[in-house]
This record gives sequence, structure tokens and C-alpha cells, in this order.
Amino acid sequence: MNHVPVAEVPFEPVFTGPALAKLEALFPLYPTKQACLLPALWIVQETRGWIAPAAMAEVAALLDVTPAYVRGVVTFYTMYHQHPMGRHVIQVCTTSPCHLCGAGETLKAILKETGCRELGATSPDGRFTVVEAECLGACGFATPILVGNDFIESVTPERVPGLLQRYE
Repeated sequence: MNHVPVAEVPFEPVFTGPALAKLEALFPLYPTKQACLLPALWIVQETRGWIAPAAMAEVAALLDVTPAYVRGVVTFYTMYHQHPMGRHVIQVCTTSPCHLCGAGETLKAILKETGCRELGATSPDGRFTVVEAECLGACGFATPILVGNDFIESVTPERVPGLLQRYE
């Protein structure tokens, strides 16, 4: 895969300034600090694009839980990224209904067009990371993809080049 080894990525605290204020504003909305774990992880990912082990430890300290507990949550949910990602994460649904409708060929076209070469890899220019999605909930509009927060239905190999041009 084309990503920087986690050990080589320098760490700076996430929760300073606006990010810390955003987290602290959530505390009164939840019964305990621990209950803020998922939103805290979203803040890390929105700020850095992924959740480094050091950021997991920082979240644990802020929420009074163990780093192991935070890591368990991060590794359980596929929505959290554990290594640097491209500027645009493309999720491609490849479950049975979509596969029967050509998701495999669409995925190949996306990998070729982005230059990612394989699932989970980041393109050489850092623009894209392509991953498989278990289900995007649009079986009637195969093949659906999610580019960041943009949900796109009925993607075919022929549509891929035009769709990806809008993401710089």
C-alpha cells in the first residue's frame, strides 16, 4: 500500500485551540466524558484525516479511559482511518447485489483512474484512497460509491473518469 508507516509520522497534539473547545462543548451534552468518545474520534479524523496511536492516547487521557479502550473502538469501526489517507476517500460497494451489477469492473476502473493499484492504497499524488464498502444501501442503483460525503449512484466504468475530475 502507498502510505507512510505510522511510526514515521510526527505527532502534534490534536486537542488545542478550536479542536479542544469543540470537544469541551460536547461534555455537557453527554452523561459522561467516556460517552464523548465517538465524537472525539471524529474531531481527530476531521482535523488530521486519520487517527494515529498517539491521538488515541490523547483522547484516552482527555476522556479518562484507557488507550486500549480507545484503540478497541477505533479498530472496531471501519469509518475510522488508522493510517494517512488521500484527500478523497472513495468507498465502493462490492457486496453481492452490486457485484452482480458490475461493481468489480467499476472498482477496477476506479483503481486505474486514481492510480491506487489496490484497495486501501493511496494514489501517488495523495488525492485518493480507495476502499471497499460492505454496503452503501443503494442496491437498486448499483454501483454506488461514496467520495468523502458525496454519495453517487449508478456508477459504471465509463462514468468514472468524469466523476473523479471534480475532486482536486
